[in-house]
Amino acid sequence: MAYTRGNLATQPRRKQEAAPLYREKTKVVTRRKVLPVQEKLLYMLTVAVFALMAALLVWRYVHIYDLNMKAQSIDQNIAETKKQIATFEMKKQVLEQTVVQRAKEMGYQEANADDTIHISGQSSDGDN
Repeated sequence: MAYTRGNLATQPRRKQEAAPLYREKTKVVTRRKVLPVQEKLLYMLTVAVFALMAALLVWRYVHIYDLNMKAQSIDQNIAETKKQIATFEMKKQVLEQTVVQRAKEMGYQEANADDTIHISGQSSDGDN
């Protein structure tokens, strides 16, 4: 390093090089390799298998959803039927309570314990 007027930090000026008349350009060309047919088929097969598995899973979920919908509708039908049965049993009880009263109003009488009716096992037509 040269000593210039007591300052060691300055460097002497270098000669300016003549500017070249042309500038050299380099271009990097990358060629993509084409995949072999076997590898392409392997990739396509893998994608097809995944698509098939996804379709199978979706189909199973749809089937489960359909079964749940049917179960819920059956539960609703059961609940409605139980309500109808309860109302019919109430009507039955009311009718059983009023049957004796209505029979008396219509002119029927209750049978006594002594009044027994005997029916023979043979038909009254005379046909055996």
